[in-house]
This record gives sequence, C-alpha cells and structure tokens, in this order.
Amino acid sequence: MRRQQIMSMLAGLALAAGSALGASPAAAVTAPAGAPTPPAEFGSDWHDPLTAVPPVTKPATRSCSVTLAEAQFRDFTPYRGSYAPPEECGSRWSAVVLRLDGNVKGRQYDRLGHLAVGGVEIFRTSTPQPSPDGITWSVEKDVTRYRDTLSRPQPVEMLIGNVVNDTYTGVIDVKVTLTFYAADGRTDRAAVPDRVLPLDAQSLTTPRNSERILAEVYATGSGGGCEEYWYLTVPDPAPYSCKADRGPYREVQIRVDGRLAGIAAPFPTVWTGGWSNPFLWYVIPGPRAFDIKPVQYDLTPFAGQLNDGRPHRIEVSVAGVPAGQTGWSTPTNVLIWQDEGSTVVTGALTRHEEGDLANSSTYTPGSTEHRLDTKAGHRLTVGGYVNTSHGRIATEVTRSLAHTSAHRWGEGENPDALEGTWTDDETVTSGRTTTRTHRTYTMDGETTLGAGDRLRTVLTLGDRADTMVLRGGKRTAWSRLDDSYAGDATYTANVARDQRHAVGTTAERYRLYGAQAPDGCYDRSLRTVQGVLTEDRRRC
Repeated sequence: MRRQQIMSMLAGLALAAGSALGASPAAAVTAPAGAPTPPAEFGSDWHDPLTAVPPVTKPATRSCSVTLAEAQFRDFTPYRGSYAPPEECGSRWSAVVLRLDGNVKGRQYDRLGHLAVGGVEIFRTSTPQPSPDGITWSVEKDVTRYRDTLSRPQPVEMLIGNVVNDTYTGVIDVKVTLTFYAADGRTDRAAVPDRVLPLDAQSLTTPRNSERILAEVYATGSGGGCEEYWYLTVPDPAPYSCKADRGPYREVQIRVDGRLAGIAAPFPTVWTGGWSNPFLWYVIPGPRAFDIKPVQYDLTPFAGQLNDGRPHRIEVSVAGVPAGQTGWSTPTNVLIWQDEGSTVVTGALTRHEEGDLANSSTYTPGSTEHRLDTKAGHRLTVGGYVNTSHGRIATEVTRSLAHTSAHRWGEGENPDALEGTWTDDETVTSGRTTTRTHRTYTMDGETTLGAGDRLRTVLTLGDRADTMVLRGGKRTAWSRLDDSYAGDATYTANVARDQRHAVGTTAERYRLYGAQAPDGCYDRSLRTVQGVLTEDRRRC
C-alpha cells in the first residue's frame, strides 16, 4: 500500500492517527510504583506523554515567573499578546527557563507550533496526539540566550495551527511561562549574546563593534506533504509516491551576500503521527519532537565584512528540495557579542574553501523489491579575523557533512523500509580555543501491511553528539549525548477505531555525560507496553 494511501486511511478511519506535520550496565525492567498492569491491547486512554530528556538545570536563587502565552488553538489564528520582564528579579539573570503545559482530548492530528517574542523565535514544538479521555504534557527549554530580547517589553505571537470540526474534536490548550532566576552574587550573570536579531526580509545590519556572530535556524520539514518525509523521497524513474529529482539528501545552507557561509545536516525529526503508525508515539515521542533545536552556524569569519554599517543579504535555503516545492520553514535569529572596548571592530575574511556537494542516488529495480542507495556529502572551511580592543582574534570554521541510506520497498510500497545515517562534524578554532563536535543521526525502520490488514512498524532512532573543547592543545571540557528510541507497534487497518486491536512497545534511553550533564552524568530509561509506562529508571 502506498504511503499516501496508508496516511489517508489513517485519517479517514483512525481519526486520531496520521500526521499533519558511555554505556551503563544493563538493568532489568522496573515498573514505576503503582503502575497498572499493561492491557492486552491499547484502550481509550494511555499514560500522558513524556520524554527521558533531563530537566533544565535551575540555579538556587530567587526566581520570578510570568505568563508568556495562554491560548486554546482551534484553527490557524495566532495568539497575540504582550510581554514585560518581571521587575522583582531585576535585570541580572543567571537563567531563564521556558515551560509549556498543554492538554488535549478527543481526536486530533499532531500539530506544529512556534512562539516568537519581539519577532525572535524562541521555541518550536510539535504536539502529541490525544487519547479519547485526554492527555496532558509539558516541555521545558533553557532560553537564557535570548536575554537581550527578554530584557524589555515585547509583542508575543504563538501559533499551533489546528483544525477542529465534528471529526477532529481536539482543542489544543496551552500555557507558556517564563521563570527568571536572579544573579545574586553567588551565581554569575549568564554569558549570553549582547544582541539577538531576527532575520527580517533576508537583510541584516550588525552593530559595528560585533566581535562574535552566530546564526541559528529552526529548520523543519513539515506540513503534511512529502517534505515531512524528505528522507524517503526518490528520484525518477523509481516508482514511489514521494519524488525529489535529487533524491533524499537535504542540507540547510546559509549565505552572506551570496557566498556560502555555513552548511548543516537537518535532524530527521519524526513527528508523532510519523511512519504511518501513531501507536509508536502516544507516550514517548521521537527525539526532539517536543523541543525542536535550531541548527547553528558560526559566522564570525564574516564579522569584518558585516561590520561596515550597511545592510547585508543573509539567505537560508535547503538544498535538495525540488524547485517550487514547499514544506520547509527556516526562521532565523542572529546572535551577536559586542566588544565593549571598541566602537568599530574591523576584520577580513581570509579563507573560503568549498568542496563539491557530492550527491548520488542509485535506483535498483527488482521483481519483488525496489531499492534506492544514496551517498552524499559536503565540506566547507571559512576563516577570518577581527581586530578587537583585546587583540586580533582569528576564527576558522570547518564543517563536513555525510549521509548514506538504503531505501527498500515492495510493490504498492509494502513493505517500506529505510536505514539511514547522517553525520555533521564541526571544528571551530577561535584564538587558542578549539571546539570539535561530532553529530550522528540514525534511522532504521520498516512498515509492513500483512495478513488481515495488520499494519506493523518497527523503528529505531538515534541522536548522538560528542563535543570536546581544547585550549592550547589541552582538553578543558567535553560532553557526550546519546538519545536512542525504539518502537514496535501493530494494529488492524481498514476497520473502526474500536476494532484495531493495537499493541505496541516503545522505549527511550537518554544519556548525557560531561560538562553539559547535571553533576557530570545523566542516564534515564523509559519503556511502555500498550500505552502503560512499565519502566522509568535513572542510573546516575
């Protein structure tokens, strides 16, 4: 059965299905205290959605909270309000934490949402699909880096586009708060950008004393079309419902005045209706689905060029998307650190080396199985210097991307399977400090429609990153992230909701070590059976 047919069937028959958008010793499965025994199959209710992601670290200082947005989303009308920083916590903050609390019940798709303050996007998310009895969930995010935006009154806009009617009854009810933690002498004021500028109409004018410049892009492929499943697209003449003339490789690029300034691999997010099987995601979402992280670029080598007081053209695009096809959003912020001792920081771009974008997809037809093998990669090095009040500082950024995947499918796209790996290696040297980051994203899954219209999806996802900071050649900090998801769910298609007889197990293990982890170590595992949480274990 073709993917579009399966999704249409999910929408029409399931109603709440579909999508609109360092090792530790092995441990026995331990059920949370008071957890019910898993039923033989999914019922009309399940455990509220949760993830194994660590909570945001909060300093033990005086705190103040404000409500940033509170709305019920029924359509595509955005919430608009106003924000003012809390006077009780002053203007010196050691941390600012955003929290979204949501609830929804009935029948509804997953939906994509965003929140902007003063035109600066500070949060992007997707929603879980509800049970008939209703669910609640929450998401936390450290938004301290947006201190410049949050330091003064601002307009607020939030949208979770939704459709509510006699069939899709779920109204998405959310409240977003900000909690400010004061810097009181024991806890320093956070070292964050001096300015945060939203990219408006692809034009940017930086303060003339900018000495460090980063760009962040909340890149998401979504909207219900084929770019929601960009990693599964195929070129002609391969017989598959989602086409792209260059195949599945995507790359988020940023240009300064027409010159390529940064490249990045987009994270292959699977939304909570993805892979034609919502039973995989009812309790544990895929990595990053609730808190979409932006890709980030160090544009400091271009600071001398950008600091001339004139507007410059900054363009963000996604390579590999077929011409004229929609489906990607790329809201962009520019984060700027200023040299307090200089009125004007001069500099120059001294190195720009761009490798060829290699992208090859080979289609192999077969009598029972079609196969597309893709191999792609790209490399970019840029370097430059700035003359600051504390000396000349040279910055060099090297980024290397690679992707391999094998996509197999049968007649009518049944079965439909993908095994893919994306790597994004980055080295940034600024003065005597070098930061090396190795990112790896993985996806390995298969959907099959078998006897009795039993639709089964087996899927694993991985989000991994290793970071090392060196100063003068000696390691000064390191961190390691490993967020792994595994799910196996089956239900009967082509029947009414109460006749699906769905079963499914899902699991997530989130491990974080080093400088970014609470107390240097964080390790949490979750497991569900038929929507019941059967394991919630912390190992550190």
